[in-house]
Amino acid sequence: MTEPTPTEAPPETNSPLIRTLIVDDHAVVRSGLRKVLEAEPDIEVVGEAGDARYAVFETRAKLPDVILMDVVMPGKSGIEAIPDVLHDAPDAKVLILSMQDDPRYVREAFEAGAAGYVLKEAADTDVVAAVREVAAGGRYVHPTLGARLVAADAEERKRVAQDPLSDRERGVLRLLALGHTNQEIAEMLYISVRTAETHRAHIMQKLRLTTRAELVRYALAQGLLNDQEQ
Repeated sequence: MTEPTPTEAPPETNSPLIRTLIVDDHAVVRSGLRKVLEAEPDIEVVGEAGDARYAVFETRAKLPDVILMDVVMPGKSGIEAIPDVLHDAPDAKVLILSMQDDPRYVREAFEAGAAGYVLKEAADTDVVAAVREVAAGGRYVHPTLGARLVAADAEERKRVAQDPLSDRERGVLRLLALGHTNQEIAEMLYISVRTAETHRAHIMQKLRLTTRAELVRYALAQGLLNDQEQ
């Protein structure tokens, strides 16, 4: 990140500081974010965490207003950790800060309870604006993702009319049909084993299938195995 410069403070200068927790598995990223945020007169960094598990401990101890959280981390992903941290701090707002610019991640983050999603490539001023926006009760999506998300939602509605599975479920289905276990799928998709099992259950329910053989036949019919892993 570039050397932080204070951006314009919000109108109510006497309002309480925005207590912020930074969650990222890279210390250099946490350090850079801390410098950016602490350069602002209305933001206070109250803690840091390097993984989802420690984020829960810090959330419980510090009760932040905003939790700035990465997606890909050791163990649970940031998106999977959202319900955990909100359980301990229900009034907190989770702002996802990620390199993942796929609209699917944005959708999953909001479905899990996030209040905003900003890319790591964003300017410092965008990150600060996002923190202020979610702290004030708003929702924030990085501008470059906005149009993509709208287009993806339109395409999703069209596709759902023909196929009941989400993109993530189709990905899990393909891996299941290729013979991967729930544990392997969890590691490949950066999700927990329990989440992989849940996806599998939803797939079986939506398609009204009962066996792996039926899953394989469906995947073949949908062309999901055309580019099989070697």
